[in-house]
Amino acid sequence: MMARVAASLRRIDKAVLVASGCSVALLAGGALYEPNLLSADYLLQQLQVASFLGVMATGLLLVVLLGHIDLSLPWVVTIGGMMSTSAAGWGALGSALAIPFAVLCGLGIGVVNGVGVAYLRVPSMIFTLGMNAIAQGLMVVHTSGFAPQDHASPAMHFVAVERSILGIPNALWIWLAVAGLTVTLLTRTAFGRRVYAIGNSERAAFLSRVNVKGVVLICFAISGACSAFAGALLAGYSTKAYQAMGDPYLLPAITAVVLGGTSILGGRGTYLGTMSGVIVVTLLSSILSIVQIPEAGRQIIYGVVIIVMLLVYGRGEQVAG
Repeated sequence: MMARVAASLRRIDKAVLVASGCSVALLAGGALYEPNLLSADYLLQQLQVASFLGVMATGLLLVVLLGHIDLSLPWVVTIGGMMSTSAAGWGALGSALAIPFAVLCGLGIGVVNGVGVAYLRVPSMIFTLGMNAIAQGLMVVHTSGFAPQDHASPAMHFVAVERSILGIPNALWIWLAVAGLTVTLLTRTAFGRRVYAIGNSERAAFLSRVNVKGVVLICFAISGACSAFAGALLAGYSTKAYQAMGDPYLLPAITAVVLGGTSILGGRGTYLGTMSGVIVVTLLSSILSIVQIPEAGRQIIYGVVIIVMLLVYGRGEQVAG
């Protein structure tokens, strides 16, 4: 019996166990300061907030598994929020198509990122950082520095805020659906195997006749679409979009992916780990807000977590090698 338990524990992702333990520790420690942290309403609210970061981290995970990074996330999120609210001002049709329009805009930026990285061979860190600046400039020109409309569409509000099934936020159902699709993509399809193969060795994957450029392009496109979709959800949650609304999410998204056990060098990581990392980061941010830690302090903590996890996983890879 004990042997079976031990074998089962060995099959569980260690990063998931660590992240789950961190979540429990955060809740236990926070409950000493504020007992309401253990209430069902608080936990559901945190899962609702985590859903937005979870959708962003989905696309980022795919890119990181390739051994790349997408630093255009902040302003692609902003484009998603601002273009969805802008479309909502076009009348009934615009309101109905607000979210798909935002996703299409993010998809377009993701495709450009993919072309730059896969076909022009520009390092992803440099190219996506440049695209982030371009996206920022386009939004400032398009909106003259202001939000295009004050309110999100009813559909955006419904998806991001309402609780239609079993009292669970619709945003959480959306995240679970995205999670199911992503897990299936990574574990049950040839495309997922190619993503891991490229992350482990792009040259070996190329010699195995994997369409490396096509896979990289698709992953960056998905990343852009996910970021813009999350921006539309955030706009629906806060009822409006605003300049630089995506800026606070870059470090938390990277932290969630790395905390979930994904190697920043590519080739290793699971979506379950990323989900666990998202929950930890969301709880950490909430508790830091409760104890009134300023935003600068949160950014420092996120940075420390990233560095520590890189040291831990980096040393693990060296030992394994």
